[in-house]
Amino acid sequence: MSRQTTSVSILDKQIIKARTDQVSLSAFAYLYSELVQYHQSRVSSISELEQRLSRSGYGVGFKVLELLAYRSRETKRETRIMSILQFVSSAVWKSLFGKPADSLERSIDHADEYMIFDYNPITSNFVSVHQSSADAYISGIIAGVLEGAGFSARVSAHTVQVEEGEAKNGFVGLPSRKDKAVFLVKFAEKVLVRDASLANR
Repeated sequence: MSRQTTSVSILDKQIIKARTDQVSLSAFAYLYSELVQYHQSRVSSISELEQRLSRSGYGVGFKVLELLAYRSRETKRETRIMSILQFVSSAVWKSLFGKPADSLERSIDHADEYMIFDYNPITSNFVSVHQSSADAYISGIIAGVLEGAGFSARVSAHTVQVEEGEAKNGFVGLPSRKDKAVFLVKFAEKVLVRDASLANR
């Protein structure tokens, strides 16, 4: 009598099943530190470092989108700007960082700009200077996800002071920060035109 075994594909396994399956914070910090040092030794300015870190995250964004799309097994694709941004700030953030982004807002001054807020981004928790440079990796991930989904956008990371009384959600065990990361997403004109035409249907 033969015994049947059911094997589960690696793509079907959860990224984060339990606390024990997560990559340790110290391991991530070490690997990310090595990535930053590798790029830092090959550049002559902060803007070059940010571009290199963003490009490194870009490929990760494509792969995360593929993985999440495969796992969800949905035939529907996001076609609206707010839908894809909510997907990024919730599903993508949860799969990578174990929590959703702290906030998603539309710019008051510019219709083509949106902001994703994170009070404690893991990439810059252990960086003392140029924190927005370290967060450029996450901006690359966001840009990769958006481009893979058909939403061309320029994404940049910025550091902003936390205002008094503002809620600070962060990782347990880490000191609270006096600033937050803002990922500014500026969509291409063709994406805005497409979104406006879909809104008029």
